[in-house]
This record gives sequence, structure tokens and C-alpha cells, in this order.
Amino acid sequence: MGLLKKTTGLTGLAVAANPHHTLGALYGKILRTLQKMPETSVYRKYTEQIVRERAAVLTQTKDSFEIEKKINCGQAEELIIQAENELNLARKMLNWKPWEPLMAKPPKGQWEWPPSKA
Repeated sequence: MGLLKKTTGLTGLAVAANPHHTLGALYGKILRTLQKMPETSVYRKYTEQIVRERAAVLTQTKDSFEIEKKINCGQAEELIIQAENELNLARKMLNWKPWEPLMAKPPKGQWEWPPSKA
């Protein structure tokens, strides 16, 4: 089992009771949401890659400290917040459908960087 975490050390962020289960459920929900997007969607492609990598870490270990170390993006509680935010964004992306063509032609120079000098 390992050591029990008493605090995250972050104000307002309580210790998660079962971070392994919570992350697994969130990653599953994100992947199911991404499956509803076209395979050619850039957002789907890269988000799916990241979530699958993190889900693979969950299958390799049950220890939350080891999960934190392998994913290397914060404490388990922070990973849960990140996953919740990603799930919310993925659901919004389904509504926004950014993979569809633009409704109107963009103004000349809109997609150029750095912006041209006037």
C-alpha cells in the first residue's frame, strides 16, 4: 500500500481518498468522449495520446506516489483536477466542432505569425 498522505501541502486542495480509481474513471470518460470526434481531429489525436499514456501508468502501478513520479505533472490530486478540466474541455469541443470548415472565409493575414506590420 505504501505511506498514507496526510496533506497535499496546497491550500484548499484536500487529499484524494482513492486517486487511482478516480483518475481511471476520468481517463475512461475522456477517452469515450474523444471517440465521438473524427479521427482526423488534431485535438483528439494528441489528447488521446496523452490520456492513454497516463492510463497506462495507472495499470502499471497502484501506488499514488509512484503514479505522481511517473506522470510527472503534479500530485495525484492535481492530476485529478487536470483530468476533470480536460473532460470538460473535451465535452465542449464536441459542441464547438473545431474540425469542421469555417463558416466564412477568414480575413487575409489572420493566420499569419508574426502579424504583418501595417
